[in-house]
Amino acid sequence: MAIPPADVRVRRLEARDKTAWLPLFQGYITFYKATVAADVIEETFARLLSGTEGFHIGFVAVDATDTLIGIAHVLLHRSTWTKTWYCYLEDLYVKPDIRARGVGRALIDAVYAEADSRDATRTYWTTQDFNYRARGLYDQVATKSPFIQYRR
Repeated sequence: MAIPPADVRVRRLEARDKTAWLPLFQGYITFYKATVAADVIEETFARLLSGTEGFHIGFVAVDATDTLIGIAHVLLHRSTWTKTWYCYLEDLYVKPDIRARGVGRALIDAVYAEADSRDATRTYWTTQDFNYRARGLYDQVATKSPFIQYRR
């Protein structure tokens, strides 16, 4: 059952959100069985607030009481293949107890709106192949790329 749209709002991350944002970001990190040093998390939060070119922008989904229930972090960057911007959705996380109720989609819609407002010609993200629940949403709102990611 989806949360009624009137009860979910997506807005930019604000400095006052740090205490509520941190457990969501840590939940995201834990989901991917990763660790991120505390000083990196501090720097990430600062970058998310800056919103300047080449830095991240943070979005939060909030319920009717302005309680944070989801996060999305994007990076707008230039590409060698276009004169325009690309929008990389780096992190997307919704509290586990309210997943599949429209919050993830609302966050993606906000990311798309931001990308459109900046004339970005591509919005993209990656996920692990076993993340079936999220991929169910992603298959509804985007087209799966044939690319495989390599890392060093």
